[in-house]
Amino acid sequence: MTPISLDTPATAPAPRFNALTVFTGSASGSDLDYTEEVRRLGTALAGAGIAVVYGGGKVGLMGQIADAALEAGGEVHGIIPEVLIGREVGHHGLTSLEIVPDMHSRKSRMADLGHGFIALPGGMGTLEEFFEVWTWQYLGLHAKPVGLYNVKGFWDPLLAMVDHMVDEGFMSAWRREALVISSDPQDLISQLRAWTPPLGH
Repeated sequence: MTPISLDTPATAPAPRFNALTVFTGSASGSDLDYTEEVRRLGTALAGAGIAVVYGGGKVGLMGQIADAALEAGGEVHGIIPEVLIGREVGHHGLTSLEIVPDMHSRKSRMADLGHGFIALPGGMGTLEEFFEVWTWQYLGLHAKPVGLYNVKGFWDPLLAMVDHMVDEGFMSAWRREALVISSDPQDLISQLRAWTPPLGH
């Protein structure tokens, strides 16, 4: 696999989709299926020649997707702030691990490196990261796909809330339709590669 460039920000959809920024948690959840499905995604991304860009931790689902991608011969680039290097047990077996000063620097760097964004099951931090990049897409700050890896229907309650916002007139339908949503790694990859900015963008 050709290494991704860490010096050229991905400010628009790349002709070759070769780096995905993944948001997920430092916990593994209460069901082992989450770990299994996240590892399936990591393996599929490596097989498709797509590097994983993530928060740099070794524990929880973030550690699982990193390990699965590495074991399958893929690239994994971690970005972790100094304040979390101990708490999230920084993963030192990655293709690269950048230690940045703070959370804002972490999110900015992860946004620059990825050609798209996917939220896996996670908690408050995962939600915050997902909504930020989705809002940036709407505002035209980037033209990259944003989506949800909906394993075990994890994101169904959130999607119901998003649909409610559309129904009540607080969100345009095209914003909802712009989301990439899948529970299957290969389908997810296909959608990411085929994605184009919505007409309302």
